Amino acid sequence: MAARGGDVTVLDFTGQVVLVTGAGSGIGAAVAEGFGRHGAHVVVHYGHNREGAEKTAGAIHEAGGAASVVSADLSSAAGATRLVDEVAAAHGRIDVLVNNAGDLLGRTPIAEMTDEHFARVMDLNITSVFAASRQVIPVMRSNGGGSIVNITSIAARTGGAGGSVAYATSKGAVSTFTRGLAKELARDGIRVNGVAPGIIVTPFHDRHTSQQQMDGMVATIPMGRAGTPEECVGTVLYLASPAMSGYVTGQVIEINGGQLTP
Repeated sequence: MAARGGDVTVLDFTGQVVLVTGAGSGIGAAVAEGFGRHGAHVVVHYGHNREGAEKTAGAIHEAGGAASVVSADLSSAAGATRLVDEVAAAHGRIDVLVNNAGDLLGRTPIAEMTDEHFARVMDLNITSVFAASRQVIPVMRSNGGGSIVNITSIAARTGGAGGSVAYATSKGAVSTFTRGLAKELARDGIRVNGVAPGIIVTPFHDRHTSQQQMDGMVATIPMGRAGTPEECVGTVLYLASPAMSGYVTGQVIEINGGQLTP
């Protein structure tokens, strides 16, 4: 997946099929466009944001890349399973799976949270990651290997900001799942890693974070600002490339401007 020019290794995903879930906006869209710029055929998944997904695919096409758009409801294991099956049937392979789809689904204190709301958060943020990963394993094995990159969160370590305990719990599960699955799949040539963004300016915060909350969180960041989706792309591509990170598996890389330095 990489070509060499002198002493410089250049990212190259030519001929690879990359599935990015939740790629209609934010980090998912930026990551999908990044893979597209480096030769991959990117399958842009969306749940509800069809317009955003088509915009992402359009940007990839305009940059000379290849992309297709697919919809699936990842609020259930069955939806994630069908998504992987559909992509594998259409393209014959999946080389990289980026489990990015997820949401807070509203800031709700635990004392006020219903069983149904808690289950919805878990299903979207961890059950979908489990189901998509499980389904892609035989596909990657048949291709001789692959890479799974899970998007977790700084909340997995901090417990989250106000009203986000369930979300933080689900992301903690994603991080643990990443480390454990990496051990299971290492001998299959399938590497599993994670990226844990901090405060990134995306529609996620437009929906769930007040300006007062945002200002308070940014004040705790040593770099003095929130990050951008584009600042997450390089780490994901690095983890997906065996030429760049062939001996890296079971790791969760923090991208947070110094807000958390474990």
